[in-house]
Amino acid sequence: MNARVTLNDLRRYAAARSFFGPTTLRRALQKFGFVQADPIRAPARAQDLTLRHRVTNYRAGDLERRYSALGVHEDFFVNYGFVTAEVHALMHPRARLARWSPSQKARARKLLDFVQERGPVHPRDVDAHFSHGSVSNYWGGSSNATTHLLDAMHYRGLLRVARRTGGIRIYEAYSHAVEPLDAATRRDRIDRLVDVIVHKYAPLPALSLSGLVRRLRYAVPQWRLGLNAALARAKERLARARVDGIDWYWPISESPFDCAPAEIVRFLTPFDPVVWDRRRFEILWNWAYRFEAYTPAAKRKLGYYALPLLWRDSVIGWGNIASKDGALLTDLGYLKSSAPQDRLFKRELDAELDRMRAFMRLASIS
Repeated sequence: MNARVTLNDLRRYAAARSFFGPTTLRRALQKFGFVQADPIRAPARAQDLTLRHRVTNYRAGDLERRYSALGVHEDFFVNYGFVTAEVHALMHPRARLARWSPSQKARARKLLDFVQERGPVHPRDVDAHFSHGSVSNYWGGSSNATTHLLDAMHYRGLLRVARRTGGIRIYEAYSHAVEPLDAATRRDRIDRLVDVIVHKYAPLPALSLSGLVRRLRYAVPQWRLGLNAALARAKERLARARVDGIDWYWPISESPFDCAPAEIVRFLTPFDPVVWDRRRFEILWNWAYRFEAYTPAAKRKLGYYALPLLWRDSVIGWGNIASKDGALLTDLGYLKSSAPQDRLFKRELDAELDRMRAFMRLASIS
């Protein structure tokens, strides 16, 4: 680029490009391609806290309630979450049975036949039919073997999550279109998945871009050996600038200049695209924010689920937000010991708290 990009430019750009809209839920999902999920509700799930800033009149749980009609999929991209049908198709051109033993493949085929015959199934119905017993899970405990096999088949593209009932995944068979997978097609698919990452998380410092591309090994483990080459291709086609000794990347069709900060206060989930990359977050806002839900209570500095507080394009503090007896409870902290004193900030903070009440379906303050 001819003009010199500064850190201030990148900060404004990072905030402005992420908070598009507001728009419809379907369009917001299409813009992102992927929305990370997390089960903690403090005050709501991460996917809902992310979407409320980008979707008109969004309410907690709307994604789950409308899941079946939206044509999206639960799946593992760079993290577990929701991907659009287009992204899902790029990840799963065909089912993956490689690296399974003959006995595992045989069990999977029997289970798949059962699901195809019955339609969407609850894991307990599958277990009642097959009685697979238990296996040791990743955390060292015991998991129901049926659930373990269903999860493995879902990850390999044999099944998809049709919906959830009481938080439990209801699975159905997934059919794949037969498509050629020559070397050029594989490269194109990987490059398009990299573009999904860049369009969601840009601008990205070089180390973050590398880390995210390598996390595609979870989305497309069958192509993990091609990810280093995909990273090299991405660096060639993306826009780039070196700022304070760090190379930054973003889509070639965009510019980091002339991004005016919105006069809005926002509480952001730790999994929001603006916050998720802690390396980028610390560079842009000079704050080593840490997610403390899994930190022992006595060692927490911010709170169980502290939401970074964004004012215009500056992160100025955090908030712990909950509800009790239909009322919104807030505990706010500021990096400079106190809140901004101007009236506009106070007005916009009140507006954000009102939006949070509506999002959580709580009574507004009269």
